[in-house]
Amino acid sequence: MTIPSTTSRFSLLAQKTQFTCFRCQWTAHRRASTVTSGIDFSDDVVPDSSLLTPEPGLDIVQTWDPVQRSRDRRKQLPPSRYKFRPPRYYRGPLHPHQPPPASSPNSREFIPGPFSLPRLQQTYTSTLAPDLLSLLYTHHPPGTLPGPVGQRLRSWDDSSPYHKNRGLRPPKGRPTLPLLRRPITFRNIPRLEKIVVHHVIRDATKRDNSYLHVAGMVLQAITNVRATVSRARHHIPNFGLVKNKTPMAVSAELRGEDMYYFLSKVVDVVMPRIKEYKGVSGGSGDGSGNLAFGLQASAVGTFPEVEVNYDAYPPKMIPNVDVIVCTTATNDRDARVLLSSMGIPFHGKHAN
Repeated sequence: MTIPSTTSRFSLLAQKTQFTCFRCQWTAHRRASTVTSGIDFSDDVVPDSSLLTPEPGLDIVQTWDPVQRSRDRRKQLPPSRYKFRPPRYYRGPLHPHQPPPASSPNSREFIPGPFSLPRLQQTYTSTLAPDLLSLLYTHHPPGTLPGPVGQRLRSWDDSSPYHKNRGLRPPKGRPTLPLLRRPITFRNIPRLEKIVVHHVIRDATKRDNSYLHVAGMVLQAITNVRATVSRARHHIPNFGLVKNKTPMAVSAELRGEDMYYFLSKVVDVVMPRIKEYKGVSGGSGDGSGNLAFGLQASAVGTFPEVEVNYDAYPPKMIPNVDVIVCTTATNDRDARVLLSSMGIPFHGKHAN
């Protein structure tokens, strides 16, 4: 092993010092160019970053031709890349022009939002859903089969000879079979699906459409959704009904944020102000997880949107509304448990 002499050590030290000084000058030159440009970068920016790259010269800008650059490309891009809007019609999965997913802003099915998180929805996600799973869950040990399902259609009692070879009878009280209740798991916890606010016009046969206009204004104010008009489906001259012309009712369908905001207003603002209010009838369901209740005109006037502009609505024209709450539950019991957890009271005999 050879030991370097003192002279060689001094020469190596001088070269290292000279390289360090050159690097400092180069860094100072680059930083000086940024300071003169009026942009103050953080110390965390690497000197070789693209943020410190100087702008292209004037000769490069003048000679830049994007059209010629695209023509010189060996492999051209597919034509769908140059379309701002997706195709109007879906032509199958093998077509070269495929529409973007619905979550893309360029999609025709794109719906912006949500812009906020309602408190009722947040409470359902964090608190109510786990509690509902604990209340409605039925444990089946692994390997066990579910119990036998009873006969859903009724048989004939053979009291008449005409009962032979006839099909089974439908259940009592309804022409169709009720929905089967699937075991509640974390995948199918009951939740709100939509809310329909409905009002039937009293004097639909009159030529005065003032009730129709006031009802539409009130529904739009309390639901934040434009109301739609339902017209007569049949032509009945005795009642003055003309098919597809005579307005019969106005309704508004709520989903998403509007649905939770409306239900929270009903529970927190409207129902507590109804005098001697017992609650929703326990038998107001349809047997498939959908419940309905009504609000009189005096209760509709307590909505904040109507109360703040109460003089804008004629007092005798404020409509009574029917509220239909549709849930993903398959029976009325699970739907009542869901709405009870959200603050809606029930009274009377509970029908399942």
